[in-house]
Amino acid sequence: MTTGRLIVLDHAVALLGVVSWFGAGVAAAVRRRRLGFGLLAAAVLVTLARAATVSVLAGRGWWFVEEKVLLGLPLLGVAGTTAVFVAGPRLRTAGRVAGTAADERLPVSSVVSLFTAGYAALAGLVVTFVAGYPLTWSTALITIALVSAGAVLTARVVAREAEGPRVKTDRQSAFSRRRFVGTAVGVGAAGTGVGLLFRPAGSMTTGGGPAPSAGSATARSVADLRGLGTPSPGGTTRRHVLTAQKATARLASGREVDAWTYDGQVPGPAITATEGDVIEVTLRNGDIEDGVTLHWHGYDVPCGEDGVPGLTQHPVAPGGEFVHRFRADQVGTYWYHTHEASDPGVHKGLYGTLVVTPRDGRPSDEGSGRQSVDLTLPVHTFAGTLVVGDQDGRTVRTAAPGAAVRLRLINTDSDAHRLALAGTPFRVAAVDGRDLHQPEQVRDVSLRLPAGGRHDLVFVMPDRPVALMLDDDRDTGVSLHPDENADREPWTADTSDWPELDLLRYGTPARAPFDPDAADRHFTLVLDRAVALVEGRPAYAQTVNGRGHPSIPDLLVTEGDVVRFTVVNRSLETHPWHLHGHPVLILSRDGTPSSGSPLWRDTFEVRAGEVWDVAFRAANPGIWMNHCHNLPHAEQGMMLRLSYEGVTTPFGDAHAGHD
Repeated sequence: MTTGRLIVLDHAVALLGVVSWFGAGVAAAVRRRRLGFGLLAAAVLVTLARAATVSVLAGRGWWFVEEKVLLGLPLLGVAGTTAVFVAGPRLRTAGRVAGTAADERLPVSSVVSLFTAGYAALAGLVVTFVAGYPLTWSTALITIALVSAGAVLTARVVAREAEGPRVKTDRQSAFSRRRFVGTAVGVGAAGTGVGLLFRPAGSMTTGGGPAPSAGSATARSVADLRGLGTPSPGGTTRRHVLTAQKATARLASGREVDAWTYDGQVPGPAITATEGDVIEVTLRNGDIEDGVTLHWHGYDVPCGEDGVPGLTQHPVAPGGEFVHRFRADQVGTYWYHTHEASDPGVHKGLYGTLVVTPRDGRPSDEGSGRQSVDLTLPVHTFAGTLVVGDQDGRTVRTAAPGAAVRLRLINTDSDAHRLALAGTPFRVAAVDGRDLHQPEQVRDVSLRLPAGGRHDLVFVMPDRPVALMLDDDRDTGVSLHPDENADREPWTADTSDWPELDLLRYGTPARAPFDPDAADRHFTLVLDRAVALVEGRPAYAQTVNGRGHPSIPDLLVTEGDVVRFTVVNRSLETHPWHLHGHPVLILSRDGTPSSGSPLWRDTFEVRAGEVWDVAFRAANPGIWMNHCHNLPHAEQGMMLRLSYEGVTTPFGDAHAGHD
C-alpha cells in the first residue's frame, strides 16, 4: 500500500473512532446502556486499530506520525482508558440487570468520561488537518485546553440535566469548584498556546552547515548579478521585444478567450537561440495592472535575470519596461512566464517557449537525418479546454517516413498531464532540458508530465501514422502522418491501461559530478496544510515545515556547497517542487535509489505521501525562490527562498517573491 493510501486509511480509522466514542457518550446520556456498551467496545477496538495504522505509517517516516505519537494517541489513550474504567462497569450492568435498573441514569462522571474520549479523538484528527507538521508546544497546549474545556462544559450540561432545579448540595459545590479549577487550567493553557503560536520563526536555517560569519564575506547585490552581454565565438545576439497586454485569443476551433498575452498571442512568441548566442529581451507592460515579469523557467540565468518581483527586480508596471540579457550556454527545452501574480497571469496566457539548440552539430534527433521534424508543444488549459501549442483539439501534421522527429512537450499548467505516444517506439531523450544518458527505446507506455516540466521524445517516423495523446483523450494532441491520406488508426487506440514509465529506472547509470552522500548541508522540507500566516494574514495555508510564506526561514548556503533536500509530502495533494537557478539530481523516491540515467530536474513531482531526496551544487549565487509549481499552492503560502551567504537584495524584504 502506498503511503498516500495509508494516510487516507489512517484518517478513516480516526474518523470512525470519533464516531464510536461520541456514539457511546450519546447512548450513555440517553440511558441506552446496551448500545452504549457495544459502542464503547467498538471504540476501544477502533482505537487499537488506529494505533496499528499509526505504527505502520511510522515506518514510512516520522514526519507522517509526529503529532499522532506525541499528542493525539497519548491524549486519547488517557481519556479512553479513563472512560473504560469509569463508564465501562456501569454500561456492562445492562446485560445483568432486569426491569428498570438498566434504564437508571448513569453517573455524570461516566457520561463525561465518554464524551471526553470523543473530544480527544476529534482533537487528534483536527490537529492533523489544522496544525500539521511539526507539532509545537502551542498546538499541544491549545489542544489540551480545548479538550479540557469540552469536558468541563459537558459536565456542566449533564450535571444540570441530572440535578434539575434542586438546591445545590455540598457535593455539587465541590463539583463546581473542580469545574472552576478545570476551566482556569484550560484557559491558562490556551492562552499560553496562543502566545507561543505567534512567536516569530528565525530568519534562516543552515541545514547543519556553518552559520553566516559576520563581516567575513563581501556583500553582493542581486542587482549586480546580471548576464553576459557578449556571445561566444560564432554566436550572435538575438533581440526580442515582448509587450504584455490584454487581448482576445482565438483558438483553432474558433472559440475566443479573454487572455493576458505577450505580444497579443497565446502562447507568447517562441524564443530560440543557438548555444553561445546572447538572448536580449525587452519586456514592456502595456496594460496588465497587476504588473508583470519574465521568469526563465528551468534556465539557470544569473540571479538578476530571474524575474522575481520584490526579490530580483521590481515588477514592471503598465508603461514600464525591463531588459533581460544573458548568454544561452544551456541547451534544451525551457519556457518563460510571469512571476508577478503568476497564478492568474500564467493561467490567462502570460507564457511562451524557449529552446536552445547545440552549436557543434551534435545530434539531437534520431533517424536518417534526410529530414528533421522538431515540434515545440506547450500544453495549457484555458477554461477547461486543453490547448497544445496554439491549437485546441487535434492537430494534424505531415512527416516523411524515416524522418528524425523530436517532440518537445512543455506543461505550462499547474497540474500534471498524462502523455501517450501511439504507433511507434520512442526514446525520452531529455527531461527538463537535460539529456538522459543512453535512454532505451520504449513503446506502449505512458509518461506523466509534471506541472512546469518538459519531456523531449524522439523517434524515427514510420510509414504509418503516429499519435500523441494527452490525458487519454483521443481528440486532443498531435497526429503525424506520412502523407495526407494515411490511415488514422492510432487515434482509435486505447492507452488508458498503458503503464507509466518510471524515469528513475530509465536509461543507463553514470557517475554524478559530486558525491551526494558528502553533502555540506541537508534541509528537510515537509509539505502540508495547516492554519498559518500568509502575507501576514491567517489562512488555511499550503505550508512548508508548518509555516506559510513569507514566514518560512531562508535556506542558507555558501557557494560551492553540496546541498541535499529531503522533500516530504504529508498532504493528500500533489506538489511539483521547483527550485530556481539550479537543476537537482534525483537521488531516491520513498527510499528507493534512482537506478537509471542520472535524472536532473528543475521541477519534480512529489505525490501524496512521497519522500524525495535530491541534491545539487550551489554554483549560482543569488537569492532564489524555492516553491510548489502548482501556482495556487504557491499563492497559498508554499514558497520560500534559498539564500547564498553574502547576497542581498535592494528590491524589498528578502522574504518577498510574489507568485
